Amino acid sequence: MADSAPITLRTRKFITNRLLARRQFVLDVLHPSRPNVSKSELSEKLAALYKTQKDRVVTFGFRTQFGGGRSTGFALIYDDEASQKKFEPKYRLVRVRPSFPLLDSHNLTCTLKSGLATKVDKASRKLRKERKNRAKKFRGTKKSKAAEPPKKGK
Repeated sequence: MADSAPITLRTRKFITNRLLARRQFVLDVLHPSRPNVSKSELSEKLAALYKTQKDRVVTFGFRTQFGGGRSTGFALIYDDEASQKKFEPKYRLVRVRPSFPLLDSHNLTCTLKSGLATKVDKASRKLRKERKNRAKKFRGTKKSKAAEPPKKGK
């Protein structure tokens, strides 16, 4: 819609957290002529405002106020990539999109990495619970067979 419409960023409760090597604050976003603002756009604006890389800025927990025009959430700006990988939860590391393509050293091809961490693919919660409950009915080595899904034919 109106992506060029102006937005205003206000920070509250700004803390420089030396132990976690980051700056953390509550971010109020005023966007009167827009429904909301994307996290990537907020990361770009914050990176320019605090003179850091876009990849070091993590935004999360945004809620749009009833009636629109204002959103509030949290933002973290890490000092370096090592501390970000060390302290940030894995699911948020997966969400971080690098702003530049990474070179693959094996065959020198340019590929975009999904984030600072790779997503772990696992079975759905329901499947894991069903598997666990099937295995409860057996003892010993038969538990591993019970964990397999039941055969469809019989």
